[in-house]
Amino acid sequence: MEFTPEQMDALKELANIGAAHSATTLSQMLDTHIGMNVPEINIVDIARVGEFLTDELTTMVFFEIQGDIPHGGFLVLHFPRDSAIRTATIMQGSRDTDHPLSEMDQSTILEVGNIMISSFLSATSDLLGFMMLPSPPVLVVDMAHAAITSLIAQMTVEVDDVILFRVKLTSEEHKIAGNILIFLEVDTLRKVEARLEEMTKNPPPLPTS
Repeated sequence: MEFTPEQMDALKELANIGAAHSATTLSQMLDTHIGMNVPEINIVDIARVGEFLTDELTTMVFFEIQGDIPHGGFLVLHFPRDSAIRTATIMQGSRDTDHPLSEMDQSTILEVGNIMISSFLSATSDLLGFMMLPSPPVLVVDMAHAAITSLIAQMTVEVDDVILFRVKLTSEEHKIAGNILIFLEVDTLRKVEARLEEMTKNPPPLPTS
């Protein structure tokens, strides 16, 4: 799977816009500044995807991309275990972070994921001009490698590689770190690329005063 530098830049900008909206949403929910790195894009052999995350117990919220692109791929909100507990605790208005991940914590993380990923897809849908909606969220608490391997097994990719977008979100105040991971199906990538190429050739008119 090969992409031109221009295509990679366009895909990176798409991820950047969606992630910025998600970071803003999380910042508002936690009432703290959320930092975000420049999105990383890697073309990864399916068998090696798990290597891009630390192999530790993690909390992940999985969404399938639906809407105008049925089975378009998956989005994942990923938190290391400690960050998941801290995020849930802050959302619940508590300060007790020294406890195992409870059912209430899991429910809170599901809601956080639902709000953040909905914001992500809303922003990217507005940019691309076609609808992308999240499926109902699924929470997985497992080792990172095992969870991602299971997810990849559900994809109907036509090649041995996937495009892995990774955006890191951090809060220095609360010592929270997380990732948004995007796994796009080949058909989704083709549609996204065609739309980005069209937008490049025919930019929208500037607003008149």
